Amino acid sequence: MATTELGTALRRWRDQVSPETAGLPSGGCRRAAGLRREELAQLAGISVDYVTRLEQGRAANPSGQVVEALARALRLTSARRAHLFQLAGLVPPGPEKVAAHITPNVQRMLDRLAGTPVAVFDAAWTQLLANPLYTALMGEWHGNDLNAVWRNFLGAGAGARVRHTPESRSALRAAQVADLRRTAGRYPADRRLQHLISQLRARSAEFDDLWETGAVGRHQSARKTVDHPHVGALTLDCDVLVVADSDLRIMVYTAEPGSRDAERLALLAVIGSQALTG
Repeated sequence: MATTELGTALRRWRDQVSPETAGLPSGGCRRAAGLRREELAQLAGISVDYVTRLEQGRAANPSGQVVEALARALRLTSARRAHLFQLAGLVPPGPEKVAAHITPNVQRMLDRLAGTPVAVFDAAWTQLLANPLYTALMGEWHGNDLNAVWRNFLGAGAGARVRHTPESRSALRAAQVADLRRTAGRYPADRRLQHLISQLRARSAEFDDLWETGAVGRHQSARKTVDHPHVGALTLDCDVLVVADSDLRIMVYTAEPGSRDAERLALLAVIGSQALTG
């Protein structure tokens, strides 16, 4: 496909997404109601220069990760997302691969939970999106550490804020491996998933031992205590909701109303907002 078609589609869809819809402030003088290039770049996690080159037809062959990030930032429907992949000269990910697309209806649900810590993970437990309050509560992850299984076996899990005993950490890791095995059974053709598993098995003897048990299961909801560096300890209910048609996992943290934990979570929402505007 000609890159000019891709650029035209990106500009058209960018013009159709208002800042409010994307969770961005709408103040200031704007020549159009849609997103600025800078805002689309921010939402997609790519450079403004690259967005410009894509729209102007000066960049060819964007990766699948970039196209997925643009589709998510533009809140495209499944049909438009598939079309965007085709315009980029790529085959849209099929049902045999772990889904990473957050549909507009799921996004709208997340928007209504702005005052609640919420993150979205794919079926392999790679974080796709986290709202500001979730990031303020749990911290921000990058690179391989965006995958919760990798983080707990090979990455920065030791620096995580969730309080663990040796027993609870072992139980968490066993549950994650069982969940990942279940995902591997559902998506046997997903090469990225197979690469993740092979790397974990090669680099973590504990993961490999747990994998060899053959356990299959689902990572369950739990009650967790988070040791936060600014507001102190918060004991919260962590619920994991599964989106049936995409296998996305929505992780939601809530506090008992009227409790000290609820007060600290409300304080964290204020602190987090101040940090973002600062």
